[in-house]
Amino acid sequence: MPGAQPALCAETPVSDQRVHRGALAGTSPQLTMVIPTLREAQTIRTLLERVRGSLDPLGIPFEVLVVDDDSRDGTDSIVAAIAERDPRVRWLLRKGERGLSGAIAYGWRHSRAEILGVIDADLQHPPELLADLWKAIQTGADMAVASRYAFSGEIENWSYFRKLLSRLAISPAMPLLKPAVRVHDPMSGFFLVRRRCIEALTLQPQGFKILLEILVRGNVRSVREVPFAFGTRQGGASKASLKVGVDYLRLLAKLWARH
Repeated sequence: MPGAQPALCAETPVSDQRVHRGALAGTSPQLTMVIPTLREAQTIRTLLERVRGSLDPLGIPFEVLVVDDDSRDGTDSIVAAIAERDPRVRWLLRKGERGLSGAIAYGWRHSRAEILGVIDADLQHPPELLADLWKAIQTGADMAVASRYAFSGEIENWSYFRKLLSRLAISPAMPLLKPAVRVHDPMSGFFLVRRRCIEALTLQPQGFKILLEILVRGNVRSVREVPFAFGTRQGGASKASLKVGVDYLRLLAKLWARH
């Protein structure tokens, strides 16, 4: 396991964790992509193939960490088989915990890369966009965000009501954003960020809106948005629930209290 990084959120005791990894070949990775999973066995193989296929042409050392919240659906065996052939893929298991933000931060703590990223496991985020996100970082941005609402971005197969709810959820967050980091889609779950922008943060372990917290509390000076079409879920079940909504309102309240 890599050496400890500055705390990003409260960590589960190591004794409660099992970490499956292949040794990283060659130099330390420049980029770590975290894929948080909860019962995503239907899509994880395809996603890993597409993520690696998108990053390989960039010619950079990278790793992909699958952080699983104890799915018990075969995700572990699928990832382990891929990791046997490609040591850049690792699987980390969290026990007794749930929460997308916590899983992402947990994965980042187990990386030494200077650029950290996240992508959903359900194939609604197109991995082929990674080349554009990486280019945005390489041209100087602190963050690169895949945006459903910027420029030609769009959302496939969402009803008008669901789009309206999404926009309404974003509205109270916008005044929290400094002009330099005011993006169209602060709720995106697909982005890259420089480690130095977040290494002083203790991120909330619950909830789904880790990007918003980073934009508001992190040391982020510039952001580039890359538009994309938010696709149809290819497997698994939506994690949206009343609790997710409550967690978001709690995060908003904390961010406003510090504003």
